[in-house]
Amino acid sequence: MRRVIVLIISCLSVLTPIISNNSYFIDSEESGGLNDTIRLDEVVVTGTMPKVNLRNVPMSITVVSGNKITQRMEPSLLPLLTEEVPGLFISQRGVMGYGVAAGAAGGMSIRGIGGAPTSGVLVLIDGHPQYMGLMGHPLADSYQSMMTERVEIVRGPASVLYGSNAMGGVINIITKKHKTDGSNKSAQISYGSYNSLNAEVSGGIRKNQFYTNGSVGYNHSDGHRENMNFEQFTGYAKAGYDFTGNWSSFIDLNLSKTLSSNPGTVATPIIDNDADILRGVASASLENEYNNTSGAVKLFYNFGTHKINDGYKTGEQPKPFRFNSDDRMFGVSAYQSYSFFEGNETTAGIDLQRFGGKAWNKFPNEPARDSIQVDTHINNIAGYLNLQQTILDERLTMNAGIRLDHHELNGSEWIPQFGISFTPTAYTSLKAIVSKGFRNPTIRELYMFPPRNPDLEAERLMNYEISLLQSLPDAGVSFSVNLFYIKGDNIIMAQRVEGRPLNVNSGVIENKGFELTTNYHASENLRFSANYSLLDMTHKIVGAPEHKLYVSGNYSIDRWNFSSGLQYLGNLYTTVGENTEKENALLWNARVNYKALEWLNVFLRGENLLGREYEINAGYPMPGATVFGGLRIDL
Repeated sequence: MRRVIVLIISCLSVLTPIISNNSYFIDSEESGGLNDTIRLDEVVVTGTMPKVNLRNVPMSITVVSGNKITQRMEPSLLPLLTEEVPGLFISQRGVMGYGVAAGAAGGMSIRGIGGAPTSGVLVLIDGHPQYMGLMGHPLADSYQSMMTERVEIVRGPASVLYGSNAMGGVINIITKKHKTDGSNKSAQISYGSYNSLNAEVSGGIRKNQFYTNGSVGYNHSDGHRENMNFEQFTGYAKAGYDFTGNWSSFIDLNLSKTLSSNPGTVATPIIDNDADILRGVASASLENEYNNTSGAVKLFYNFGTHKINDGYKTGEQPKPFRFNSDDRMFGVSAYQSYSFFEGNETTAGIDLQRFGGKAWNKFPNEPARDSIQVDTHINNIAGYLNLQQTILDERLTMNAGIRLDHHELNGSEWIPQFGISFTPTAYTSLKAIVSKGFRNPTIRELYMFPPRNPDLEAERLMNYEISLLQSLPDAGVSFSVNLFYIKGDNIIMAQRVEGRPLNVNSGVIENKGFELTTNYHASENLRFSANYSLLDMTHKIVGAPEHKLYVSGNYSIDRWNFSSGLQYLGNLYTTVGENTEKENALLWNARVNYKALEWLNVFLRGENLLGREYEINAGYPMPGATVFGGLRIDL
């Protein structure tokens, strides 16, 4: 613990005074200057919520800007989010790949809520839920950077607006919208360690009220271990029409085809543990916005097919069957906000969802032995009401919300939330919130694979949080501090019951900690940022470090841009239970961009440059030092 504290103090002393990126603030590159960076009244749109001022939202929200996403020159969004968002950790399989599978992949947690497979953190694209109908977790390899305008992360329960799976928080990916007449085209290619290749092309066009944009991409890596190949094809298309200044609409389609192999642990390697996964998301939205009212009607359809060979250990025979699944999820959401009087915003909404699918074991050589594991669908309906009232010359904002969520199997659940925001000056904001989170059991937990249990009930927790946001415009400094306490019960855990594993609602969790973000603009060309989170968990989970620190700097001169970041992971549990193991890791990344022409960028990036040996899941070592170089064209 002493070494951790010393490390934190040392890093902070180098950068003093500093603070993280983007928490509650839009980057200066997008907002036009330092003064915009330190204002507390920036506007954000989060999922099904209407447009709101960040200072009036009692929840902890981090906004990762499109400019920062572009600067990373990476195909996936997730490495950036892991570094820049305190309290959030996302596990990966290696050089590429974040999909849910064994081998250090698929875990998302916020403040120790989530884990692998993730169903306690809800991922949205333009407000539409992205989780699998059977398993309940997202497929993270679908989240590509070139389709993304910005990302909004809610840290802490958001169940009053989003229902089940938002118990730990929400990651909302906002896709690009071509805003001015004309066209743009971008292409990026990179190559590096372990024969890793990324190629992606994107573009968009707008003429009058109509716009469209899309992207296609290809990713490949041999992986840093044998039998760890990764290959992915992605495609995204979006078309929209602004009928008037008040009404607009769009439709989109996101497809991802992933082929990957799991090598098993170092001690017990696995042969032919391969996955062939196709994921798709189609959605449509009709939106309105007037002076005193705004709203939307959204439809979405998630689908996927999974073909998985479980493989076999050295000396064993291949299994005669393959796992197959088809899952579907259809949903409709509608909300409308109205300002009945000065300072008021009242939002009412309704959500309808139907999710499920079919899973079976397929015997290629003996079709008569094919066996269905599950073939079912579940319906869910919910309604919510959220009230926001600003008084005292817009200095005090009170928020209260209630949701009634009805699950076909688990019955009805009331979800309340109350928060206040106090802004005594233009540069200071104090917030407090009490919120309930809940999660219905997934079809997997109910009916698939031991330790399935059809009698499971919903998980529940209460979150208590206070926060301070402060800007010092003359010094170019902004910072935020969040303190939270989470108490949960009825948590689903696998236990031995009568000699066999069984999912039961016996778990109790108590998580507490704090998060610090800082941002310091030393000059127009030099910026520093840092974030730190402390997490104390009574019930430990894999992939949720107790200490997470990230310190970064960015320097631009002429056509050059240099950036570097140092991340410390302390008490990162790689396995829990009888044989608990944990890791401490210090990871150094660096990037260099050179603008050779107005339309051409040349970049070089290195990851884990200290060559630190570490694991996220026990038995699955992560890559050592890796280097990638490439080109980006913007026309």
